Amino acid sequence: MRRSIEELIYQGSMLDLMGLDGTAKLQIHVGGLYGDRELAISRFAAVHATLPAAVKARVVVENDDRLFPLRDCLHLHQLTGVPILFDNFHHECLNHGEPMAEALRLAAATWHPTRDGVPMMDYSSQALGERKGKHTNDLVDERFREFLTNLHGLDMDLMLEIKNKEASALRAVAILRELGLSAPAPNALSPPLTLPPDPNAPPKAKRTPKATAT
Repeated sequence: MRRSIEELIYQGSMLDLMGLDGTAKLQIHVGGLYGDRELAISRFAAVHATLPAAVKARVVVENDDRLFPLRDCLHLHQLTGVPILFDNFHHECLNHGEPMAEALRLAAATWHPTRDGVPMMDYSSQALGERKGKHTNDLVDERFREFLTNLHGLDMDLMLEIKNKEASALRAVAILRELGLSAPAPNALSPPLTLPPDPNAPPKAKRTPKATAT
């Protein structure tokens, strides 16, 4: 586990104090490989078994793009019962040939409908011209539309791992509504992307031009 046990316990306690139930999750990766995949997975399972029950109920594991793909996370689920928080981009980078639709179904099946709530996943895509695994700065509408065709009715909470989060989220919601995958917009004005200037704000001081030597 990349996070220490103490950190997981602390964060789980904070979620408890906030009055959140077990559907509020703690997202982690499997951790280091250290040359032995099976040993790394069994080590994760052993550490997971030592966690307090309240923390254990919140932990979810994410497939990564370099070491532990979906298949390893499914193995972990069999050993520990930990749900898989699926990352579509990581799956594109590292997989065992599972089509995206099948991978989504397999990951979603690891979530208990009442104990864990709606399955969560990370969504992003490859930045063009950048190293493999580099997230895009903005939502690529065509790629997002293509991804949505793989859901086949699955209800999932999507978290955007995209730098331009607010603007991309608004476009993503618009696409979901257009395709009938989200509730229609409420009959209310949508907030602007940028706030208008405050008429009561004090005027900004003008900068004095620097003197230049002659």
